[in-house]
Amino acid sequence: MRGLLRTLAAIVNLSLPYFKSKDRWLAAGLLAAIAALTLVSVAVTVRFNIWNRDFFGAFQMYDEALWLRQVWVFVWIMAAQVALGMILIWLTQLLEIRWRQWMNGRYLRAWLDRGAHYRMQLGKQAVDNPDQRISMDIPLFIQSTLAMTVGDRSNPMLATGLLGAGATLASFAVILWNLSAHMPLSLGGHAFFIPGFLVWTALGYAAASTLVAHWAGRELIPLRFDQQRYEANFRFDLVRVRENSEQIALLRAGDTEQARLTRTFADVVDNWHRLIRRQVKLTAATASIASLSLILPSLLVAPAFFAHVIGFGELMQISSAFVTVQGALSFFVVQYQGVAEWKAVIDRLTGFEAAIAASGAQAAASGLRAVTGANGLEAGPLSVALPHGAALIETGALSFGRGDRVLVTGPTGSGKSTTLRAIAGIWPFAEGEIALPENATMMIVPQRPYLPIGPLADAVTFPTPASAWPAAGIAQALHDVGLGRLEAALGETAHWDRTLSPGEQQRLAVARALLHKPDYLFLDEATASLDEPGEAALYRLLHQRLPGTAIVSIGHRSTLAAFHARKFTVIRDSDRNRLVEEFSPGIVSATA
Repeated sequence: MRGLLRTLAAIVNLSLPYFKSKDRWLAAGLLAAIAALTLVSVAVTVRFNIWNRDFFGAFQMYDEALWLRQVWVFVWIMAAQVALGMILIWLTQLLEIRWRQWMNGRYLRAWLDRGAHYRMQLGKQAVDNPDQRISMDIPLFIQSTLAMTVGDRSNPMLATGLLGAGATLASFAVILWNLSAHMPLSLGGHAFFIPGFLVWTALGYAAASTLVAHWAGRELIPLRFDQQRYEANFRFDLVRVRENSEQIALLRAGDTEQARLTRTFADVVDNWHRLIRRQVKLTAATASIASLSLILPSLLVAPAFFAHVIGFGELMQISSAFVTVQGALSFFVVQYQGVAEWKAVIDRLTGFEAAIAASGAQAAASGLRAVTGANGLEAGPLSVALPHGAALIETGALSFGRGDRVLVTGPTGSGKSTTLRAIAGIWPFAEGEIALPENATMMIVPQRPYLPIGPLADAVTFPTPASAWPAAGIAQALHDVGLGRLEAALGETAHWDRTLSPGEQQRLAVARALLHKPDYLFLDEATASLDEPGEAALYRLLHQRLPGTAIVSIGHRSTLAAFHARKFTVIRDSDRNRLVEEFSPGIVSATA
């Protein structure tokens, strides 16, 4: 019961925000229309049950005129069914896409807000495949929620949702009660008068069948959850191969990657076999239940039929009504596999939301304090740790002023880049204070810059759109960094991280910095793919074009020292690293 209440609360928490959004009136109207049409479909089903009695009663009475009238009634009922189906599909899918559009925007904002997508990969709140949860779990949740609560949009005559099941139960239970109110129940040659015995029989049968179905299918929910995770892992690995196809080809590692992908897919196959076994067991139980329900009402009322208490039409009406009532009562039996998938999707989305919330709480609980109003960038002393809590690096007081040129060196893995992440505010496992001037801008250029898929001009000006910059300025920036040959391709769309060489990508990132002119520019091995003359040319360019920008470089080449007036080195001290400032020989002339 507690688990059921938690699930219901999760459904409400995932659904209610949309119906409180600015789209609430249209959403409520669409939902109300779908619910109303679902109730109309139940009324059509009731009318079909009455038609069942009259149609087969006409055969028993050999009344051709009555039979012909019932044929025309059937045509109108079917026309109403088709019309309802078309309208329900249109309204439901319209609500689905608007709901998905809203949830997609909400989740993307929460995921990308203030580096949450980065922090969610760190520590205990790490969540697998957030892309799959947004792209696949959201539409599955919406479709399943509407189908389970309102009804099956594909067939209004089978109102499988909770609303439809409730309305169907209320309508047909009355019919079944009236038909069996004065009918004797014959067992072993003895007649018993139990008012509405068919309703009580359907109720008991549904309760027993629900227990059997739950016993047979209770393991489907965790298996569905795992299946979605394994499928997402396999898709992610395929994307990784595509993104790194050049390196894989150069290393002739096709066989190795095939073996790795086969191992990843083996998880999909193994879990799929477990799912098959559970589904076969569940299908055996539900199929047996469904088959018995088809003949059970006839067995119960056959003595009354042969005793001429009821006619053939009433017999058919009772059979139809009993199956309908039993189906409404057995909602979870009929929908058990759908419920299992729905529950798995709910768990994945609530887990995603919990990870986002944990990421925000982690950022709020960070020991880093950001203030504004300083004359320059002032940080520290800083204490930076790893996600599991182990100390990584400590710094003294850091101060970077206008036009500073600072070099940071030290062993690989000693915490240099992580210190930059802490200063940028995306690494929460740190303590200390960071002060910036009012409205100061900061840019960090990593060794492998991010180049979005799209026009080359957007890659150069990222994260602002190219439309915010004059085309001549973008072209000039490319020319200045030695990529003049790409000026003609500024409007072309491509995967630029695969089209351009590593050195060209680093040159493009420097062009991006020239355009944005940040107050603080951090270069994290940002020229490591260039030869020394090319690297020197870019540093001279930065000095010329960004004289007021504080440039802080992380690098290992000894030649970098000539382009920086200050130098910090990471040294090992006791059980942690320390960042200390050393003397640097001075800056090279920008025109040298």
